[in-house]
Amino acid sequence: MKRVALTGGIACGKSLVARRLNELGVETIDADDVVHSIIPDPDERRRIAAEVFANPKKRMALEARIHPIVRREIDEFLASAGASPRIAVIPLLFETHWDRDYDIICSVCSSRETQVERMTALRGYTRNEAESRLGAQMPAAVKAAKSHYVINNDGSEEELFRQVDRFVSWLKNSMCSQVR
Repeated sequence: MKRVALTGGIACGKSLVARRLNELGVETIDADDVVHSIIPDPDERRRIAAEVFANPKKRMALEARIHPIVRREIDEFLASAGASPRIAVIPLLFETHWDRDYDIICSVCSSRETQVERMTALRGYTRNEAESRLGAQMPAAVKAAKSHYVINNDGSEEELFRQVDRFVSWLKNSMCSQVR
C-alpha cells in the first residue's frame, strides 16, 4: 500500500479536508491530534505554543521530544491499513523531512491573507500572532510546489469538498495503477 500524506499551512483547511476524507471512507490520522493526546490540557498547549513560537531553540527542543512519538503512532496507523487508503495529516511534513517516507503527498493551500484572516477570526489570534505562526512554517505555496496533488482552499466549503472528492478518485486510481 502506498503511503499517503496530507499537508498544508496553518489555517488552510487540513482538518476540513480530513473530515471530508473520513466521510468518503478514507481513514485519517492527524499529527496534531496525536500531540493533543500527549499534552491534553488546552491551556497548557497554548502556554507552551506561546513560549516555543517566541523561541526557536525551545521549539526545536520540544519537537525533538514529541516528533518521535507522533511518527511512531502514524507509522502504526498506516501499517495496519487494509485495502482502502489511509492518510496521515502532517502539517510539518516538509519541515520535519518526513516527506521522504511518503509515496503520495497532497497539499491543502490558501493565500497567506486568507490564512491570517482565518487565524484572527476563527482562532482568536492577533495579526502578530498569526504572522509569527506563519513565519515558523514553510509557506503553503512552497509545500504545494513539492506535492503530487494540490487542493486550493480560498473558496467555499462546497468547492473544497468537490476538490477533495476529485482527489479521492485520483488517489484510488493511483493506488489501482500500483497493482497493475
